[in-house]
Amino acid sequence: MKYVQAKTSNFKIVEFSVFAMVWLGIFSIPFFQNRIFNIIDWSKVLGEWIRIFSFLVIFLLNTYIFVPKLLFKKKYLSYSLITLSAVILIIGIIIGIQLLITPPQPLSMPRMDLGPGMPPMELGRKMPPPMGFRAPEQPESKSIFMTFTDNLIISILVVAAGTSFKMMTQWLNEEDRRKDLEKEQLRTEIALLRHQVSPHFFMNTLNNIHALVDINTEIAKDAIIRLSTLMRYLLYDTAHGQTSLKKEIEFIESYITLMQLRFSEKVKITIDVPKIIPDIQIPPMLFISFLENAFKHGVSYQTSSFVNFSLKIEDSQLICVIKNSKQKVRESFDKSYSGIGLTNIRKSLELLFVKDYNLNIIENEKTFEVLLTIPVYDNKMFSH
Repeated sequence: MKYVQAKTSNFKIVEFSVFAMVWLGIFSIPFFQNRIFNIIDWSKVLGEWIRIFSFLVIFLLNTYIFVPKLLFKKKYLSYSLITLSAVILIIGIIIGIQLLITPPQPLSMPRMDLGPGMPPMELGRKMPPPMGFRAPEQPESKSIFMTFTDNLIISILVVAAGTSFKMMTQWLNEEDRRKDLEKEQLRTEIALLRHQVSPHFFMNTLNNIHALVDINTEIAKDAIIRLSTLMRYLLYDTAHGQTSLKKEIEFIESYITLMQLRFSEKVKITIDVPKIIPDIQIPPMLFISFLENAFKHGVSYQTSSFVNFSLKIEDSQLICVIKNSKQKVRESFDKSYSGIGLTNIRKSLELLFVKDYNLNIIENEKTFEVLLTIPVYDNKMFSH
């Protein structure tokens, strides 16, 4: 959870940095537009900066207060009214400030030259202009209403742009958080599924050792040592959610060795694994559930039966085949001892590999075969 919060904080920093760069670019426009022959008309620049500053205030209020506090909480009417009121108020204040800073200049007559030795004469505003004098045409200034309307339209565009950008960044942030939470949930569910496997496995193994105690003490002692090895594997080697293929094969071989002690020679058990095991990482205990079911449902004390386990690597894929003889299941069979079940196994594979795996089950009257294909990664930690 701390990792998710840290990513959210970093996302906000990136968002603020983008906003700052955009607005710095906007504020630089008046500076370059009002520069002629390296002479800057600072009065016009200042007027434009004041105008742009009003849009910045509207942008910040909308993006960081109105949208998160009102729009995202589905208070649409309150958002519309408060945003519109803030826009009108800010525009009114800025127009007032601009009028104070740059008041309209009255048109005055130029001073008249009365001749040599005479000081120029200034004409009053009410005096008629001299013959032939034409006052320079002044550009018509916008009315306050037109100025207000123009600023209102631009402010609405600023609000729309800020809202759209905030909604987009919010969606990206939520999407990123959702993926992180899904990964966290995936790891939790996989851990729970593994804990469901372990008790059932130990129960079967302890039953095997219990059966050996009265038959052969030395073999029982050896079985206990093998069981301790398996426990060490489960407690330490699988703690990080992945293990090497070599350790997984050693785990399977130890398990099969313990199971062989329980059955007679009528049960043929074969294991076929690569002689040279590559250095690859896989999720631990992928095959044990299938193997448990193979021994439980495929082995008979009265008739000949078999369990075959094989692993091979082809085209960056690990292929596991478990085949066993099929025995008739009694109607009174207690299904609570059938392992975690095929449904949970498929769920575990789905969480680990999404769609990048293949599980085929071939069943007939005499045999039951499981074919599982998963991807492998050379010298890398398992990353799903």
